[in-house]
Amino acid sequence: MKATSFETIKYEVKDGSAIITINRPQVYNALNVQGKLDIISGIKEANKDSTVRSIVLAAEGKAFCSGQDLNDRTVDATKGPVDIGHTIETEWNPLIAAIRGSDKLVIGVFQGVSAGAGLSVAMATDLKIAAPGVRFISGFSQIGLAPDAGMSFMLVRQIGYTKALEFALLGKPLLSEDMLKYNFINEIAENPLARALELAAEINKLAPLSVKMVKKNFQHAAEKELSEVLDREKYVQRFLGFSSDYKEGVGAFLEKRKPEFKGQ
Repeated sequence: MKATSFETIKYEVKDGSAIITINRPQVYNALNVQGKLDIISGIKEANKDSTVRSIVLAAEGKAFCSGQDLNDRTVDATKGPVDIGHTIETEWNPLIAAIRGSDKLVIGVFQGVSAGAGLSVAMATDLKIAAPGVRFISGFSQIGLAPDAGMSFMLVRQIGYTKALEFALLGKPLLSEDMLKYNFINEIAENPLARALELAAEINKLAPLSVKMVKKNFQHAAEKELSEVLDREKYVQRFLGFSSDYKEGVGAFLEKRKPEFKGQ
């Protein structure tokens, strides 16, 4: 087993699998700029390592990923206008692209809540194992934004337009059991990390080029328009990020009160 040091993630290679663990449990694994860069770097390192056959993306603590760290100054609307489109273009979209573009299969492990763009990260993984009762939350509408980082694309294709719209707007969580019904996750396990490593061990025995090409072919069949959706999400989020409602939404979130939106 070998390990590499990063600021916000743990990275180790064990039995042919690179295990990338988001390590910001004190903020429910919300991602700041460095967090996104570290995951991208970890995925790139795993893809360059000939001893690695698969990647397991997991997290420490009670959450898988709660999305954007709203205390990050780059998205704090309470301190002035924020170009969220720039954040999407330079941080979130590259992270989603790194997961989707990985030649090595990425297995997501969800021991706790996935929310906001953290749900986009979860959805971007290739195979998905969740603990029982884990919550999956959109959360964007509650702070005056729209789903981003590919969520619009992936949600509609996974659970259908009608349910996706309800889920994105109302903010009510879907549980692991719901997501299994919608074929969003592969299975539910009491110990999702252990189960993911068992699944990775099976994948690691397969021909690497075969695994790579099956992934690419299936992505091509299902996701030919993903780049267009990512671009539209970026422009919409840039527009909403300059709104007064977003400033109010973030302020209310940080102050732990209900927002008062005015459509401005």
